Amino acid sequence: MRDMATNGTGSIASRGQLRAGFLRWLGVTVPLMLLLGFGVAQFVPAGKDNVWYSALTKPALNPPDWAFPVAWSLLYVLLGVVLAMVLNARGARLRTPALIVFFLQLAVNLSWSPLFFGLHQVVVALVVIGLMVGLTMLMSILFSQVRGLAAVLLLPYLAWLLFAAYLNYEILALNPGVESLAPGAKTTQISPR
Repeated sequence: MRDMATNGTGSIASRGQLRAGFLRWLGVTVPLMLLLGFGVAQFVPAGKDNVWYSALTKPALNPPDWAFPVAWSLLYVLLGVVLAMVLNARGARLRTPALIVFFLQLAVNLSWSPLFFGLHQVVVALVVIGLMVGLTMLMSILFSQVRGLAAVLLLPYLAWLLFAAYLNYEILALNPGVESLAPGAKTTQISPR
């Protein structure tokens, strides 16, 4: 009986069966997170590929352009792992609310890039990051009740969101009228009014 564990539904599954279930979820959730994250990024150019963003004054702590896809790749992998952990915790108390908050947070996350880089709505994007931080904190609390390690694995994501909020705020502060700076339909340069 020592190598057996209840899966929360009253039935007994071996550790191997639980591990296999987690690995199956992992094979779906990690690619899904990467696909969604980078799929949205394909619709709106970012970094040096975005004429509007390239013309902005950046904060002193702004990382180089290559750092963003690297960081987001790692974060989307982590999000896929924590999602697999919670999905695999069938019968766990608060699993359903945790998943609802996860997917709500993910939808908000995926809206940021089009708002910031595509629509140049820097203030709205800052509000969205604040909402992401709040939802991620709530998600961490709920995940801690389902799988403690999942909550711990969310800490790098939360730290990155706080850093992104700082960058978003600083871009707003360093670029007065930033939302009205937009390249014309046929130009590649940004000219203030």
